[in-house]
Amino acid sequence: MHRELETILLDFDEETTTGKITLNRPDSLNAINQQMREDISEALEALSEVDDEGDAARLSTVVIEGAGERAFCAGADINEFSGRSPSDYSASDFRDEITEFSTPVIAKIDGYCLGGGLEMAFACDFRFASQESEFGLPEVDLGLIPGAGGVQFISRLANPSVAKEIAMTGKQIPAEDASEMGIINDWYPSDEFEEKVSLFVDTLSEKPPLSLRAIKDSANISVESGLDASRQYDRRVFSTLLETDDHAAAAAAFTEDRDPEFEGR
Repeated sequence: MHRELETILLDFDEETTTGKITLNRPDSLNAINQQMREDISEALEALSEVDDEGDAARLSTVVIEGAGERAFCAGADINEFSGRSPSDYSASDFRDEITEFSTPVIAKIDGYCLGGGLEMAFACDFRFASQESEFGLPEVDLGLIPGAGGVQFISRLANPSVAKEIAMTGKQIPAEDASEMGIINDWYPSDEFEEKVSLFVDTLSEKPPLSLRAIKDSANISVESGLDASRQYDRRVFSTLLETDDHAAAAAAFTEDRDPEFEGR
Protein backbone atom coordinates (compact mmCIF):
# COMPACT_ATOMS: atom_id res chain seq x y z
CA MET A 1 0.00 0.00 0.00
CA HIS A 2 1.39 3.38 -0.98
CA ARG A 3 -0.29 6.74 -0.51
CA GLU A 4 1.47 10.12 -0.53
CA LEU A 5 0.06 12.37 2.20
CA GLU A 6 1.38 15.76 3.26
CA THR A 7 0.91 15.57 7.04
CA ILE A 8 0.54 11.82 7.62
CA LEU A 9 2.82 8.80 7.40
CA LEU A 10 0.76 5.74 6.46
CA ASP A 11 1.82 2.13 6.72
CA PHE A 12 0.32 -1.36 6.67
CA ASP A 13 2.17 -4.28 8.26
CA GLU A 14 1.33 -7.46 6.36
CA GLU A 15 2.61 -9.70 9.14
CA THR A 16 0.57 -8.21 11.98
CA THR A 17 -2.21 -6.96 9.64
CA THR A 18 -1.96 -3.61 11.44
CA GLY A 19 -2.31 -0.17 9.90
CA LYS A 20 -0.32 2.73 11.30
CA ILE A 21 -1.16 6.42 10.97
CA THR A 22 1.61 8.75 12.16
CA LEU A 23 0.72 12.42 12.65
CA ASN A 24 3.69 14.06 10.97
CA ARG A 25 3.93 17.73 11.97
CA PRO A 26 6.47 17.42 14.80
CA ASP A 27 7.64 21.04 14.54
CA SER A 28 4.14 22.16 15.54
CA LEU A 29 3.65 19.33 18.07
CA ASN A 30 1.52 17.54 15.47
CA ALA A 31 -1.17 20.22 15.70
CA ILE A 32 -4.24 19.54 13.59
CA ASN A 33 -4.63 21.79 10.55
CA GLN A 34 -7.07 21.45 7.67
CA GLN A 35 -4.60 19.44 5.62
CA MET A 36 -4.18 16.93 8.45
CA ARG A 37 -7.95 16.57 8.77
CA GLU A 38 -8.15 15.70 5.09
CA ASP A 39 -5.10 13.42 5.25
CA ILE A 40 -6.46 11.41 8.19
CA SER A 41 -9.71 10.86 6.30
CA GLU A 42 -7.77 9.74 3.23
CA ALA A 43 -5.56 7.46 5.32
CA LEU A 44 -8.58 5.75 6.86
CA GLU A 45 -10.07 5.31 3.41
CA ALA A 46 -6.83 3.77 2.15
CA LEU A 47 -6.77 1.33 5.07
CA SER A 48 -10.39 0.39 4.39
CA GLU A 49 -9.37 -0.51 0.86
CA VAL A 50 -6.98 -3.12 2.29
CA ASP A 51 -10.02 -5.29 3.01
CA ASP A 52 -11.39 -4.75 -0.49
CA GLU A 53 -8.31 -6.27 -2.10
CA GLY A 54 -9.42 -9.82 -1.29
CA ASP A 55 -12.36 -11.89 -0.14
CA ALA A 56 -11.56 -11.63 3.58
CA ALA A 57 -11.07 -9.05 6.32
CA ARG A 58 -7.30 -8.44 6.25
CA LEU A 59 -7.00 -5.45 8.58
CA SER A 60 -7.00 -6.28 12.30
CA THR A 61 -6.16 -2.98 14.01
CA VAL A 62 -5.08 0.61 13.37
CA VAL A 63 -2.57 2.49 15.53
CA ILE A 64 -2.45 6.31 15.60
CA GLU A 65 0.68 7.95 16.98
CA GLY A 66 2.59 11.22 16.73
CA ALA A 67 5.95 11.89 15.10
CA GLY A 68 8.76 13.38 17.16
CA GLU A 69 9.52 13.05 20.85
CA ARG A 70 7.31 15.75 22.35
CA ALA A 71 3.68 15.18 21.44
CA PHE A 72 0.98 12.84 20.28
CA CYS A 73 -1.01 15.91 19.26
CA ALA A 74 -1.16 19.31 20.96
CA GLY A 75 -4.60 20.13 19.55
CA ALA A 76 -5.89 22.29 16.75
CA ASP A 77 -3.53 24.61 14.90
CA ILE A 78 -4.49 27.98 16.38
CA ASN A 79 -2.97 29.77 13.38
CA GLU A 80 -5.98 28.60 11.37
CA PHE A 81 -8.55 30.05 13.79
CA SER A 82 -8.39 33.62 12.52
CA GLY A 83 -10.48 34.43 9.51
CA ARG A 84 -12.78 31.42 9.88
CA SER A 85 -16.50 31.91 10.40
CA PRO A 86 -18.86 29.63 12.35
CA SER A 87 -20.16 28.25 9.05
CA ASP A 88 -16.68 26.84 8.31
CA TYR A 89 -17.15 24.27 11.09
CA SER A 90 -19.40 21.47 9.93
CA ALA A 91 -21.35 19.08 12.12
CA SER A 92 -19.24 16.17 10.86
CA ASP A 93 -15.63 15.68 11.91
CA PHE A 94 -12.72 13.40 10.99
CA ARG A 95 -12.85 12.10 14.57
CA ASP A 96 -16.27 10.63 13.79
CA GLU A 97 -14.60 8.63 11.03
CA ILE A 98 -12.14 7.25 13.58
CA THR A 99 -14.95 6.25 15.95
CA GLU A 100 -16.92 4.63 13.14
CA PHE A 101 -13.94 2.89 11.55
CA SER A 102 -14.59 -0.83 11.29
CA THR A 103 -11.53 -2.15 13.16
CA PRO A 104 -10.23 -1.34 16.66
CA VAL A 105 -8.20 1.88 16.67
CA ILE A 106 -5.46 2.42 19.26
CA ALA A 107 -4.11 5.81 20.32
CA LYS A 108 -0.41 5.41 21.12
CA ILE A 109 0.29 8.54 23.16
CA ASP A 110 3.80 9.77 23.92
CA GLY A 111 3.96 13.40 25.06
CA TYR A 112 1.38 16.16 24.95
CA CYS A 113 -2.19 15.08 24.20
CA LEU A 114 -4.24 18.26 24.44
CA GLY A 115 -7.45 19.81 23.18
CA GLY A 116 -8.42 18.42 19.80
CA GLY A 117 -5.60 15.88 20.10
CA LEU A 118 -7.17 14.48 23.26
CA GLU A 119 -10.53 14.43 21.51
CA MET A 120 -8.88 12.46 18.69
CA ALA A 121 -7.61 9.98 21.27
CA PHE A 122 -11.13 9.74 22.73
CA ALA A 123 -12.40 8.82 19.27
CA CYS A 124 -10.13 5.77 19.37
CA ASP A 125 -11.13 2.52 21.05
CA PHE A 126 -8.03 2.30 23.27
CA ARG A 127 -5.63 4.86 24.71
CA PHE A 128 -2.17 3.88 25.98
CA ALA A 129 0.36 6.45 27.15
CA SER A 130 3.98 6.79 28.14
CA GLN A 131 4.77 8.04 31.63
CA GLU A 132 5.82 11.44 30.24
CA SER A 133 2.47 12.09 28.56
CA GLU A 134 0.19 14.91 29.67
CA PHE A 135 -3.49 15.42 28.97
CA GLY A 136 -5.74 18.45 29.02
CA LEU A 137 -8.47 20.57 27.46
CA PRO A 138 -7.04 24.12 27.28
CA GLU A 139 -9.80 25.65 25.14
CA VAL A 140 -11.17 27.68 28.06
CA ASP A 141 -8.06 29.90 27.89
CA LEU A 142 -9.02 30.84 24.32
CA GLY A 143 -12.54 31.74 25.35
CA LEU A 144 -13.86 28.49 23.83
CA ILE A 145 -15.06 25.04 24.86
CA PRO A 146 -13.76 21.69 23.59
CA GLY A 147 -15.55 21.51 20.27
CA ALA A 148 -15.33 17.83 19.41
CA GLY A 149 -16.84 16.17 22.46
CA GLY A 150 -14.06 16.38 25.05
CA VAL A 151 -16.41 17.24 27.91
CA GLN A 152 -18.87 14.56 26.79
CA PHE A 153 -16.23 11.85 26.66
CA ILE A 154 -14.76 12.62 30.08
CA SER A 155 -18.26 12.84 31.60
CA ARG A 156 -18.89 9.29 30.41
CA LEU A 157 -15.45 7.81 31.09
CA ALA A 158 -15.03 9.46 34.50
CA ASN A 159 -17.92 11.65 35.65
CA PRO A 160 -19.33 15.13 34.90
CA SER A 161 -17.52 16.73 37.83
CA VAL A 162 -14.14 15.54 36.57
CA ALA A 163 -15.02 16.78 33.08
CA LYS A 164 -15.90 20.21 34.43
CA GLU A 165 -12.69 20.43 36.45
CA ILE A 166 -10.45 19.49 33.52
CA ALA A 167 -12.23 21.73 31.00
CA MET A 168 -12.81 24.71 33.31
CA THR A 169 -9.26 24.87 34.68
CA GLY A 170 -7.48 23.94 31.46
CA LYS A 171 -4.85 22.18 33.58
CA GLN A 172 -2.62 19.41 32.29
CA ILE A 173 -2.93 15.97 33.86
CA PRO A 174 -0.11 13.40 34.07
CA ALA A 175 -0.60 9.96 32.60
CA GLU A 176 -0.89 8.19 35.95
CA ASP A 177 -3.74 10.49 37.03
CA ALA A 178 -5.46 10.12 33.65
CA SER A 179 -5.35 6.35 34.07
CA GLU A 180 -6.81 6.53 37.58
CA MET A 181 -9.64 8.70 36.23
CA GLY A 182 -10.34 6.11 33.56
CA ILE A 183 -9.81 8.41 30.58
CA ILE A 184 -6.92 6.27 29.28
CA ASN A 185 -6.57 2.50 29.44
CA ASP A 186 -3.08 2.41 30.91
CA TRP A 187 0.33 4.10 31.09
CA TYR A 188 3.84 2.67 31.02
CA PRO A 189 7.40 3.80 31.85
CA SER A 190 9.14 5.09 28.74
CA ASP A 191 11.50 2.14 28.52
CA GLU A 192 8.54 -0.27 28.45
CA PHE A 193 6.10 1.78 26.38
CA GLU A 194 6.90 0.46 22.88
CA GLU A 195 6.99 -3.16 24.02
CA LYS A 196 3.74 -2.97 25.98
CA VAL A 197 1.76 -1.33 23.19
CA SER A 198 3.21 -3.72 20.61
CA LEU A 199 2.21 -6.66 22.80
CA PHE A 200 -1.37 -5.40 22.95
CA VAL A 201 -1.46 -4.86 19.18
CA ASP A 202 -0.06 -8.36 18.60
CA THR A 203 -2.69 -9.83 20.92
CA LEU A 204 -5.50 -8.28 18.90
CA SER A 205 -3.89 -9.22 15.58
CA GLU A 206 -4.10 -12.89 16.60
CA LYS A 207 -7.86 -12.70 17.14
CA PRO A 208 -10.50 -13.24 14.42
CA PRO A 209 -11.01 -9.80 12.83
CA LEU A 210 -14.75 -10.21 12.26
CA SER A 211 -15.24 -10.86 15.98
CA LEU A 212 -13.16 -7.80 16.90
CA ARG A 213 -15.30 -5.61 14.66
CA ALA A 214 -18.53 -7.02 16.05
CA ILE A 215 -17.37 -6.46 19.65
CA LYS A 216 -16.43 -2.86 18.80
CA ASP A 217 -19.89 -2.25 17.33
CA SER A 218 -21.56 -3.89 20.32
CA ALA A 219 -19.70 -1.70 22.82
CA ASN A 220 -20.42 1.47 20.83
CA ILE A 221 -24.10 0.59 20.48
CA SER A 222 -24.35 0.02 24.24
CA VAL A 223 -23.59 3.71 24.84
CA GLU A 224 -26.28 4.89 22.45
CA SER A 225 -29.05 2.30 22.95
CA GLY A 226 -30.98 0.71 25.75
CA LEU A 227 -30.04 -2.68 27.19
CA ASP A 228 -32.75 -4.58 25.30
CA ALA A 229 -31.76 -3.18 21.90
CA SER A 230 -28.09 -3.82 22.59
CA ARG A 231 -28.71 -7.42 23.63
CA GLN A 232 -30.80 -8.00 20.52
CA TYR A 233 -27.90 -6.75 18.42
CA ASP A 234 -25.50 -9.13 20.19
CA ARG A 235 -27.79 -12.10 19.56
CA ARG A 236 -28.12 -11.28 15.85
CA VAL A 237 -24.37 -10.89 15.35
CA PHE A 238 -23.61 -13.99 17.44
CA SER A 239 -25.79 -16.04 15.08
CA THR A 240 -24.06 -14.53 12.04
CA LEU A 241 -20.59 -15.28 13.38
CA LEU A 242 -21.57 -18.91 13.95
CA GLU A 243 -21.62 -19.24 10.16
CA THR A 244 -18.11 -17.86 9.56
CA ASP A 245 -15.03 -19.84 8.52
CA ASP A 246 -13.13 -18.36 11.45
CA HIS A 247 -15.60 -19.83 13.95
CA ALA A 248 -15.30 -23.22 12.26
CA ALA A 249 -11.51 -22.97 12.39
CA ALA A 250 -11.59 -22.06 16.09
CA ALA A 251 -13.95 -24.90 16.95
CA ALA A 252 -11.78 -27.42 15.09
CA ALA A 253 -8.63 -26.10 16.75
CA PHE A 254 -10.24 -26.39 20.18
CA THR A 255 -11.20 -29.99 19.52
CA GLU A 256 -7.70 -30.81 18.27
CA ASP A 257 -5.97 -28.87 21.09
CA ARG A 258 -4.02 -26.51 18.82
CA ASP A 259 -3.96 -22.79 18.01
CA PRO A 260 -6.42 -21.67 15.33
CA GLU A 261 -5.46 -19.74 12.21
CA PHE A 262 -7.94 -17.00 11.33
CA GLU A 263 -8.48 -15.69 7.81
CA GLY A 264 -11.09 -13.00 8.32
CA ARG A 265 -14.08 -14.72 6.77
